[in-house]
Amino acid sequence: MRKLLLFFTTLFFVCAYSIASLPFNNNLSENEIALLHEGKVLVRNIGSSSKMCLASNNEGAKQFLKDMEALKPSYLAEVIQIRPYKGNEDLPEKLEDTLMDVAEYVGIPYYSEQHGRYFDLYSAAKIISDSMREDGVTRDVKAHLTMAPFGLIDTSIKIVTPGDYVYYITTNENTLYYSEKIKCVKPQKMKSGVLLFRDGDNWILYGAGGVNAIKVVFLEKRIETSFINRIKTFCNFIFEKL
Repeated sequence: MRKLLLFFTTLFFVCAYSIASLPFNNNLSENEIALLHEGKVLVRNIGSSSKMCLASNNEGAKQFLKDMEALKPSYLAEVIQIRPYKGNEDLPEKLEDTLMDVAEYVGIPYYSEQHGRYFDLYSAAKIISDSMREDGVTRDVKAHLTMAPFGLIDTSIKIVTPGDYVYYITTNENTLYYSEKIKCVKPQKMKSGVLLFRDGDNWILYGAGGVNAIKVVFLEKRIETSFINRIKTFCNFIFEKL
């Protein structure tokens, strides 16, 4: 009995340490924490900002959480990976270059569950304007991204690089229609972001995307799948490119 009690006590403190040693909260399960420690990419379809696992005093992390909470998404997904700092010291520069190479978004392979085959995530991607703010760390980009079945997305991109994090977030500036017929997302109601910051000996790569969508009863599940899978696909593409 004493040995069994000792085992469970030890297991409790190991699990508690595993959570405490990462910038995440108790929304992560033990299995999910184990996957992160193994360096694998963790994907979570969580549906609500209250279920986000990010918990850090990093200013980029706090802004990301604030942006997603304000969105009040109907659909939300997280994509997370931990990488060692040593040997990856130039990861912020690599991430910024990858994110800002908008032309490379064209051709990202996306698997459609509905059709059972691969399509391009974006069929067209073009930067309309690109400027740096006076603070020297915030870059504003306007782009036209074409994504089936939602058509052309008039997209604003903001990337902030103050030194201790890289924060990239996109927002739709136009109304989105499903298959050119059904109004499903109002302007500024779809956001996707990627955050990179250092946590001790690790880099934390954290991606999330959410949509505050208009409910269409007979298409709700299909629209959810379309948005969530596209968010996951984009974040995975960026992580793999690094």
